[in-house]
Amino acid sequence: MNAEPSAVLIERRGRVLIVTLNRPDPELSVGVLTGAGKGFCSGMDLKAFRAGERPHVEGRGFAGIVERPADKPLVAAIEGFAVAGGLEVALACDLIVAARGARLGIPEVKRSMVAAGGALLRLPRTMPRNVAMELALTGELIYAERAFDLGLVNRLAEPGEALHVALELAIEIAANGPLALAATKRVMAESADWSDAEFFARQRPIIDPVFSSEDAREGATAFAERRDPVWKGR
Repeated sequence: MNAEPSAVLIERRGRVLIVTLNRPDPELSVGVLTGAGKGFCSGMDLKAFRAGERPHVEGRGFAGIVERPADKPLVAAIEGFAVAGGLEVALACDLIVAARGARLGIPEVKRSMVAAGGALLRLPRTMPRNVAMELALTGELIYAERAFDLGLVNRLAEPGEALHVALELAIEIAANGPLALAATKRVMAESADWSDAEFFARQRPIIDPVFSSEDAREGATAFAERRDPVWKGR
């Protein structure tokens, strides 16, 4: 009897982890997030929903990512489509690369459902609020090109090249200090509701350990010696 193929394929390339969704709906994972087959992810399996199944992980939300994303940077690589929960998974990533012609949206209202996986929180923070409202209330999809113009997509790729472009972006990020990356992401994620008056005081306990780290000294030394730094994550 043949074993059932894994729903998540993992490949490591240097300091970058590629996680491929081997069944575009609804499994997902972390790292450079992409999809096997015709699209990225179509969200919740509606047939499973009718049977009472819910792809929810306690403490992390839909698909184990939307309520508590990973501490390390995530890049979504979208081919074909990222709709409903699939777009919410992409929005839980830090950066989005999408192939030209890919369609994105949250069509839940067309099935009398609500985009409950974070899109109603993150879309208005990523694009103009009135555009996000229109997408949410109509359920219509937009193409990657318009999403790029609106600031939802970071980089466009030719069809079939989203993973390649996402890898280029991920490798560029991975060359930087891991402690600095984690602290930078945390400050940007948590500071949305900080006032200007409290910003510097609240970021201090997050960034001070980075400045006093071995990696920070290595970064300064490597710059002085005109060589690439060797990070140790401490």
